[in-house]
Parts: sequence; C-alpha cells; structure tokens
Amino acid sequence: MKAHVASLLNAIVLIGLGSWGYFGSDNPSMTALIPVIIGAILIVLNGGVKKENKIIAHIAVVLTLAILIGLIKPFMGRMDAADYVGVARVSIMILFTMIAMIAFVRSFIDARKQRELEEGNN
Repeated sequence: MKAHVASLLNAIVLIGLGSWGYFGSDNPSMTALIPVIIGAILIVLNGGVKKENKIIAHIAVVLTLAILIGLIKPFMGRMDAADYVGVARVSIMILFTMIAMIAFVRSFIDARKQRELEEGNN
C-alpha cells in the first residue's frame, strides 16, 4: 500500500473513531479530540505525501508516530475500565496507525534504494 493511501485511511479512522469516542462519551474529555485533530492535519498533509515532498512526509511520519505512542494510554485506560467497545475502538486506531507507519518506512526505504540506483548509474 502506498504511504499516502495508508496515511489517508489512518486519518479517516482517527477522525471517525476519535469523534465517536468523544461524542459518544457521557463525560467527554478534550484529550479525546487529539486523534481527530491529528487526523485532520494528516488529511491536510496528504497531498504533499502523495507528491513525495520529503519535509511534509517527515512531518506526517512524526505525527503518525506521536499518535501511535499517544494511543497507548487510552488503550490501557479502556482496558482498566473493562470498556470493550472502547478497547476495540482504540485498537482499530492503533492498527491503522501501525499500517501507516509501516507504509511510510517502506516508502522511505524504496526512495533510498531508488536514489542509490540513480547515483550508481551516474
């Protein structure tokens, strides 16, 4: 899967499930909107990722890694509360974020190999 596609899917999942977590809660916390905000930023950055803009792609990777790490605490909190719907919701966000990270790493590796091939031909 291309990095921009994986990032876009991740952004949509973060926005959708993050919104569900916030608006579906009896006492919502503003921190529940962090995945929504990160997802919105990833959508804005997606065009640059698709065009393989290095700076934008690296910003998207940093945000993706940050949200991956940031989702650990909510996951543990939902586990402690025995909120299995919440566990599933956060698990899906973690899964899609991991897929996006893998796609980014693969694209960076492929870009490096391509650069090395081009340098070798010169």
